[in-house]
Amino acid sequence: MSRTTSFIRMTVLSLGVALAGVATAQTKQFSFAYDQPKTSAYGFGADVFGKRLSELSKGTLSTNQYAGAQLGSEAQTLQKVQTGDIDFVLVSTANSSTIQPESGVFSLHFIFRGPEHAVKVLTDPQVITAMRDMYASKVKGAHMLTLGSQGLRNLYCKKEIRNVADIKNVKVRVQATVTEDTLFPAYGAQIVHMPFGEVYTSLQTGVVECAENGYTVYMINKHYEVAPIMSVTEHEANNSVLFVSDKVWASLTDEQKKWVQQAADDMNKVQPAKAFEMEKESRARLEKLGVKILTAVDKSGFESISKPIQDKLARDLGPNAVKILDLVRNVK
Repeated sequence: MSRTTSFIRMTVLSLGVALAGVATAQTKQFSFAYDQPKTSAYGFGADVFGKRLSELSKGTLSTNQYAGAQLGSEAQTLQKVQTGDIDFVLVSTANSSTIQPESGVFSLHFIFRGPEHAVKVLTDPQVITAMRDMYASKVKGAHMLTLGSQGLRNLYCKKEIRNVADIKNVKVRVQATVTEDTLFPAYGAQIVHMPFGEVYTSLQTGVVECAENGYTVYMINKHYEVAPIMSVTEHEANNSVLFVSDKVWASLTDEQKKWVQQAADDMNKVQPAKAFEMEKESRARLEKLGVKILTAVDKSGFESISKPIQDKLARDLGPNAVKILDLVRNVK
């Protein structure tokens, strides 16, 4: 081998190593956490977001999912995204009230008029902008990207809940929001707060007698094993919100920020509707498993109690909550 040939090969090799180093330096992988199993609507949304981000960035930006509360409960991951220890987090809007109490407006009972209305609300540009403004007014360390869903919430117990009288003095696990802490006691229930991961055992041991969530969450977490009767109240929307750490957001170029936001927008276009499709599928599976789905629930008592509380709670939460409640009601 001539000295010239050897020199050329060494130069090409060095250049290849250098280019590989540049490519590696330009590739970023982000943590994406949520507290539900990968097979949930959270997992579907995370998949859509991650795929679109990779496509838009031509593989230079990607996500690594941490499902099933691997990085902590929703309250814990919210703190971690604010400190920059987690890059992206998908959580319920109810639990996000721990960092912005006004988000409790989305937990008001009977303001969503069924699945179709919920999907329209969650994908409405005015609603999304108002929610983003609400979080920006209070939250430090995290930036809201978009909204999602896990369906509507129903009550599940070992007993039937046919009307508001049936829930009197029943110990119900609720999310820790001012909204839940006001409405469930107004129905006569006793409220209990706990992380989602403790609900199964608490229902099993009697620490709580009843819980509430959507069909898919109820099914994939096997809560039907310890609370085999689902009473279809559809009292509350199971909304979710996607945050990115300010630490990550500040590190991105303007072009990368556009990719991240576009990936989130694309997730929002399909995730809420998919969540309700999953709800239908989960209900069918639950019925095959022998779970009793009680549809003959008289909601009138719940609705008559909750309706006058809606506006008061929104006013107590703040001006952003009042605006958002008005927007939700006006979505046709």
